Amino acid sequence: MYPDVQSMEPEQGFKITRVGVKNVVKPIFVQRDDKTHTLVTTIDIFVDLPPSKKGSDMSRNVEVIAEIVDDSVRNPCVGIENLAERIVKKVKEKHDYATYAEVRLKAEYFLERKTPLGRKTIERYTLLGKATIKDSKIRKMVGVEVTGMTTCPCAMETVRALIREKYGTDIPETIPVPTHNQRNISTLLIEVPEGYKIEANDLINIIEESVSSPTYEILKRKDEGVVVLKAHQNPKFVEDVVREILKKVVEKYAHLPDDTLVIVRSESEESIHKHNAFAERITTLGELKK
Repeated sequence: MYPDVQSMEPEQGFKITRVGVKNVVKPIFVQRDDKTHTLVTTIDIFVDLPPSKKGSDMSRNVEVIAEIVDDSVRNPCVGIENLAERIVKKVKEKHDYATYAEVRLKAEYFLERKTPLGRKTIERYTLLGKATIKDSKIRKMVGVEVTGMTTCPCAMETVRALIREKYGTDIPETIPVPTHNQRNISTLLIEVPEGYKIEANDLINIIEESVSSPTYEILKRKDEGVVVLKAHQNPKFVEDVVREILKKVVEKYAHLPDDTLVIVRSESEESIHKHNAFAERITTLGELKK
């Protein structure tokens, strides 16, 4: 019989909020539109640890992942958030000493898109799934991370003023002038209440419609010009992006319960600074409706 070191009394009797494993990479199988899709998924699992227990039984987390991923080959899940829910339930059963469990999933996802001039292209996105359980209450969330483009409205108006000073020419605000561009990464996570369904593709659309312009892997010369012009006709701060996403969430998901959790983040990689710009709102649908 081997010693159970994890169950021994720790030298320092403090509770640990989250302990577990990160970056477990597995293929998962999702059933969508009568097709089975394989997603290469990174999985994180955590539980809390009481002050009386030296360590968490981390191998149990990996066992749960292996068991459920293997089952998904025969019984594909219908959504990444549902798989997270299945895992978190099983993890909580395995760690009977825990009062809290959390599972996070992150997977690359591809959609066929069209450039502004109609050229087909396959674009990459990130799917997010999360599930937590505390006091027998389960909360699951689905989300996406989307790369787009923003242009700075502040620099644009400063350039407009400089042109006016130097050339004595007024340029109407309806005509864009030079400004600096930013690669923007925005995240939208929405809780999925029991009995409701949220499509990840809809979340992707919400973000792409909220940035200055979507971005594309393949752009020919005229397409490139159209994308740049569109972005400059729609300059936005990260704050603008977050607020626009929130507005569209309220419009599309007003039917969800008021206590539905909503998380929106937007980060722009600045081109004329060495830092990034960031904005975030964590709220409920009820608060947004107000």
